[in-house]
Amino acid sequence: MATVLSVSGSPSATSRTGRLLRHLDQRLVAQGHEVIPLDVRTLPPEALLHADFRHPAIVEATALFRRADGVVIGTPVYKAAYSGLLKALLDLLPQYALTGKTVLPLATGGTTAHVLVIDYALRPVLNSMGPAHITPGWFTLDKEITVGDDGTLTVAPAAAEALAQVTDQFSRALGGRTTLLAATG
Repeated sequence: MATVLSVSGSPSATSRTGRLLRHLDQRLVAQGHEVIPLDVRTLPPEALLHADFRHPAIVEATALFRRADGVVIGTPVYKAAYSGLLKALLDLLPQYALTGKTVLPLATGGTTAHVLVIDYALRPVLNSMGPAHITPGWFTLDKEITVGDDGTLTVAPAAAEALAQVTDQFSRALGGRTTLLAATG
């Protein structure tokens, strides 16, 4: 199947955005894809702050983008835009880093006032990077994502269904099956 790079643009280690991405990663793996997680917050700050294109971590991140057939981009919404951390990474990638790739944009935020961030802030930047296809994305409200004391993630039923649909559409665009394997229930 396809190789998917799953990129979290959240600066927080306990981010709902990151946890949601890792949850969706499991769905993609169950559909037969290889998923490589990339949490931008783990990249060295000096590489991002000083726009060091030659820093080994940036070279490695660029190679991950090159290797991927598809890319899931997830970001929390801050001030009606995608995260500055995600912007810093996107700025350091080659201009056409998404050439030939299928992309799934996702965002999380505290209010429905930010629901258009995917189409008006994130999608234009991603489109400028040359993807073959950007599938419909999804905005999930923070209150629809809860994390239990044991770390388990629960997504509100309506949001879970919508996320499953956009994830399955992304999987189909990559040539993957969208019926989950029996072992994953």
